[in-house]
Amino acid sequence: MNIKKQSRLRRARKTRIKIRELGVNRLCVNRTPRHIYAQITTADGSQVLVSASTVSKDLKGQPSGNVEAAAKVGALIATKAKEAGITKVAFDRSGFRYHGRVKALAEAARENGLEF
Repeated sequence: MNIKKQSRLRRARKTRIKIRELGVNRLCVNRTPRHIYAQITTADGSQVLVSASTVSKDLKGQPSGNVEAAAKVGALIATKAKEAGITKVAFDRSGFRYHGRVKALAEAARENGLEF
């Protein structure tokens, strides 16, 4: 495994340990060059409560690897979370830098009612 990926996973591990201590549901983000995925899991990560991604039925067939697609995923995850009764989460960016698609997803989720 290359050093860049090791560093990202180390940062992710630190964040997840802190979120587990807080005991709050977490909004996990994963990105690939082509797609972006978001899940709301329990604090310990044992159960997925809500999920959304650019490969889901709602967003399939649209451009998927850009900031606009990430914003749509953020809005979708926030509306699904509201329907499930979730309002407050901790943001787990999985070690990715908070800019570009990750930032767009987070801001869209905040604008649509999620608190973190």
